[in-house]
Amino acid sequence: MRSSNQLRENLLANDEEFRHLVNQHQELDDRINELSRQLYRSDTEELEEATLKKRKLQLKDHMETMLRRHRELSDAPSTPALQPHARG
Repeated sequence: MRSSNQLRENLLANDEEFRHLVNQHQELDDRINELSRQLYRSDTEELEEATLKKRKLQLKDHMETMLRRHRELSDAPSTPALQPHARG
């Protein structure tokens, strides 16, 4: 069984979609942090922050789904070789 960190690193290195999701997630996080540092936000900025947080969660869910799928594939036992039936 591979650790979550190993799976994540493997996907980052080898899966373009996963890498894209991680980059998007980080960009959203940066913008959310920028908005949250403002003392006063307009209604538009409040709405933007809420929308970005929802999108960030969607991306995280998608990444977790990909990690879970790869974890299940790596944990699945290999298919046993076909064995001839004994006749008798």
